[in-house]
Amino acid sequence: MFCIQLHEEIDASKILFTGLDSAGKTSIILALQREFSQIATLHPTRQAQRKIFEFLSHKIAEWDLGGQYNYRISYLKAPSKYFDKTSVCIYVIDVQDESRIEESLSYLKDVVDEFKKLEINPPIYIFLHKLDPQLKKKKPIETEKRNLDIRNKALEIVGDIHLIEFFKTSIYDLWTVMTAFSKILLALYPQSELIDKTIAEFAEMNDAHAIIVLDSNSLIIGQYFSSEEAMTILEHATPYFLTLNDSFSGVDESKKMIVARGGLVYYFDEIKLGKDMKPLFLLIMKEENVFDDKKIQTFVQIFKDLIIP
Repeated sequence: MFCIQLHEEIDASKILFTGLDSAGKTSIILALQREFSQIATLHPTRQAQRKIFEFLSHKIAEWDLGGQYNYRISYLKAPSKYFDKTSVCIYVIDVQDESRIEESLSYLKDVVDEFKKLEINPPIYIFLHKLDPQLKKKKPIETEKRNLDIRNKALEIVGDIHLIEFFKTSIYDLWTVMTAFSKILLALYPQSELIDKTIAEFAEMNDAHAIIVLDSNSLIIGQYFSSEEAMTILEHATPYFLTLNDSFSGVDESKKMIVARGGLVYYFDEIKLGKDMKPLFLLIMKEENVFDDKKIQTFVQIFKDLIIP
């Protein structure tokens, strides 16, 4: 599971996950879990759902605020309960529902105003969500114009007090959700630059075009790409290997896979961190089908020493 119930006494970085009802907040979480079958039967989130998960041995408290109107009013009446101590705010806007964009921007202003009253200024990450591949393909100009309009209005609302960044996301393009969430969480983790440097050094020593390390929630721990082309290829390959690995759930045998396709070779395997810790996943892409297990294990040990306190 992506999360477990949060207890008040746990000290964790607080991520406020908010927006209007039906914006797609819970669907994003299920997409990261690769639980697509549950999305069609989702019910609106009731009030504030507080949960916790671990990212690189750090506790992250996720506050998923149900977006129905009566709930939004209750949050604004008790801001210290819901908005205080926010480390990161993720605000989700359904860009397909044009009739509610102004309502969503109005509520964004309400949230920003509460931060101001509480004298906190967490970074605000806005997900321009439901930018599905078919939508971008069929209506590229109209879609981009709408995104730009939302962006400009959001920038005006937020001002220069908060760091603000925009992500274009869709559950039908898992990579967009993975990279957005991962970038946000890695910003909370001081070792992220050292992790990427270690991965890059290993890649260069082993003639790898791309390497990515992920956790069990599809979140990117670290990555290296030799080029934009390599990143694009792995963008499409990564969800495939994660889904394939899920099909081996419950099997005690090694999850290692070596797959050759399109003139490239992919190496996928688990990184076991220890008892009671969920594994990470290592995906390497290179041209030659030569993978030195000893070098890989040395890299894995160095990597583990970096991320385990």
